[in-house]
Amino acid sequence: MKGLTVRWSLADAPEGVEEQLASYVADTSHARFTGMAGLAFKTWRMVPGEWFEGCYVFGDDAARAAFQETFTAGAADSPGSQIIGSAPILIEPCEIVAIAEGAAGFVAAARA
Repeated sequence: MKGLTVRWSLADAPEGVEEQLASYVADTSHARFTGMAGLAFKTWRMVPGEWFEGCYVFGDDAARAAFQETFTAGAADSPGSQIIGSAPILIEPCEIVAIAEGAAGFVAAARA
């Protein structure tokens, strides 16, 4: 499986951006990626005041490469960049070595 990490810095983001990002993910982004062709899953992660990122896992390299090319071309104008006020600081492909599901199970949710 092929992964992609997209990270924005929140160091200079406006006050309250964390709640705006969580609402955007719950109201819009989660639905956009649910069922997306070629995508196995996506998680949204954040350390308030430090960074916000999307972690994508694709079924194959072609799907990852196609998404990365399209996203990178419009990254500065993406909804995340508009909310945060700056473009991503990192757009990095990676190898997914393994995935394990724990006893608590996997739950797809628009807001965790």
